[in-house]
Amino acid sequence: MKPKNLKEALSGKISKEEIKTITKSFDTIGSIAIIEVPEEHGKNKIVLADAIMSVNKSIKTVLMKCGEREGEFRLRNYEYLAGEKTFETIHREHGCSFYVDVRKAYFSPRESTERQHIADAVSSSERVLVMFAGIGPFAIVIAKKARANVTAVEINPEAVKLMEKNIRLNKTSVVTVLGDVAEVCKGMVADRILMPLPKHADKFLDLAVGCIAKNGVIHYYTVSGDDTKKAENEVLEAAKRAGRGVKILAARKVLPYSPRLWKICIDAEFK
Repeated sequence: MKPKNLKEALSGKISKEEIKTITKSFDTIGSIAIIEVPEEHGKNKIVLADAIMSVNKSIKTVLMKCGEREGEFRLRNYEYLAGEKTFETIHREHGCSFYVDVRKAYFSPRESTERQHIADAVSSSERVLVMFAGIGPFAIVIAKKARANVTAVEINPEAVKLMEKNIRLNKTSVVTVLGDVAEVCKGMVADRILMPLPKHADKFLDLAVGCIAKNGVIHYYTVSGDDTKKAENEVLEAAKRAGRGVKILAARKVLPYSPRLWKICIDAEFK
């Protein structure tokens, strides 16, 4: 009989105390579950993986995070634990489908709601620039929903290959640019700019301000505690350096980033 939940699936296989403390949350990308197992529970990783598959029939593969994201492309190593031995899947959200290879390019299913939120704000007349575009989820959701003129810039060549497959898969029109944002975005002009690189976007804020059209909006993502004032001030200072007027439209908590830290977004309109 199929267990009702993960606790029931683990019952009798590990101790009650271990069931209480083992991590039971995981990310789902298509048919792949990605778990994070604390070192003290390492001996139970296969048991946990099998339990996840027994409860969630849509999960065909379980992988475990190994270390933090590293390098220019924000990649992480994974250990295969159970199911089909693959690192590739098709992830679906908001009527869009995405080829994902978790080894080759960054992708977060947790940002699905944020992608829809931004797409809802875009009009078809806008020129949209997505910096750090990855495999194209922001760009494609926007292009499909708003029919806007979207340009997506990404430095990881494997991510761009996947993005171009995803553009074809979703029958959308997005201009892809392979290259460093700091170089290829110079001289571009857009009515809306997305900067979904929270740990390092501050280094490119002056560039984005230089590219944003009059009355255009920048979505500046960064990492902060509960207080968003520092991030708001970064936007205000960038506008001041450029001699631009700016209005903070919103300072939003998007997702928990780590204990006591949030991924936030500052929505700012530039004059």
